[in-house]
Amino acid sequence: MPSTEKLRLISVHAHPDDESSKGAASTARYVAEGHDVMVVTCTGGERGSVLNPAMDRPEVHVNLRAIRREEMERAAKILGVQHRWLGFIDSGLPEGEPMPPLPDGCFATIPLETSTEALVRVMREFRPHVVVTYDENGGYPHPDHIRCHEVSVAAFDAAGDAGRFPDAGEPWQPLKLYYTHGFSRKRMQAFHDALLARGLESPYGEWLGKWDPDRGDVMDRVTTRVECADYFEVRDEALKAHATQIDPTSRWFTVPSDLQRDVWPTEDYELARSLVDTTVPEDDLFAGLRDDEAPR
Repeated sequence: MPSTEKLRLISVHAHPDDESSKGAASTARYVAEGHDVMVVTCTGGERGSVLNPAMDRPEVHVNLRAIRREEMERAAKILGVQHRWLGFIDSGLPEGEPMPPLPDGCFATIPLETSTEALVRVMREFRPHVVVTYDENGGYPHPDHIRCHEVSVAAFDAAGDAGRFPDAGEPWQPLKLYYTHGFSRKRMQAFHDALLARGLESPYGEWLGKWDPDRGDVMDRVTTRVECADYFEVRDEALKAHATQIDPTSRWFTVPSDLQRDVWPTEDYELARSLVDTTVPEDDLFAGLRDDEAPR
């Protein structure tokens, strides 16, 4: 029988806005079902670019750290999630040839043990059953996304070990670890075809045309597809809360919601580790936990 107790999920992200572009409809669904969801943001996004032309003003650049914190607060309220800042400094996205070194003291350069302990402290306080983060490629190769993966996996392993970080709270072992996957060729192709079939312009043609045919598709790794189409509008409102990062006239919002619900009504994940019995494919991040015998 389904458990009537709340389950807890923690979603770990590199920067403010990542929580709204990756798995936001799923988290909104689980909040609506009465479960507890916490978003952890590893950095303040201080070195992010202003990607919305309407916000590309001198006073925004000067106050970017404070503005991004305000945006994150609004997005968390829209999604209904609890939120914690891990407190580290954005590493930026280095560009150039040769690639310049990362700034001293940024998230991707500090000792892994330091950031792992910070996340273990949050996990032991919140006591999540499920942890969601990025895969080993970070979703895309931003140094903070890759480090977010490394920290999340290390904290998943350390949180339940009384011998690790003894000053970070009482041990608590999360039971399932997932990687979120969204940048899929199959997904883009499905939307592209559906838009053209409706006589609409597709924003995906250029991406698809440049896609390396030898490059694998993350959908081949997906084990768990969460139905969350009823929460796509909530996801979009949370994205728009990040006004410095999201242009409301951009390609993010060119696919009509009804088409999205028809063509791809899920958000997609890879079960990386499970300490409970479950069978893949799944349709629920809490699969194997919704029974009265599951550890609480």
